[in-house]
Amino acid sequence: MKSEKRIVFVDDDETIRKTFRLMFGKNYRVFLAGDSAEALRVFKHLRFDLVVADFRLPGINGLEMIGRFREMGYRGEAILISAYSDLIKIEDLERFRVGHFFVKPLDFHVLTRSIEYLLGQNGQTEQPS
Repeated sequence: MKSEKRIVFVDDDETIRKTFRLMFGKNYRVFLAGDSAEALRVFKHLRFDLVVADFRLPGINGLEMIGRFREMGYRGEAILISAYSDLIKIEDLERFRVGHFFVKPLDFHVLTRSIEYLLGQNGQTEQPS
């Protein structure tokens, strides 16, 4: 049975977005965005349980986007992914309360387990203010 948990995936690579939908759409309600501006505009009023964002996005980066969601009242889980791990500071992950960080190329098995863990721990759906 499909979970009512909602995941927002933000990545500028269409192939990765399609892969996310194929992999996670069977078990969760999946929403996709190609950049931070689209994600913030479209999901501003959506209740969601998890945001998974690429670091390097057009406009503001994924970490800053998570920060904007936090400013709007999002208190749910967050995962950051990037091929550029040398640009990511642990202090920033902690400041924006990013639960997990994954380096590309992604190990989808490990990502899946992390998503299942985070959503299993998150008993309530968060509502942005």
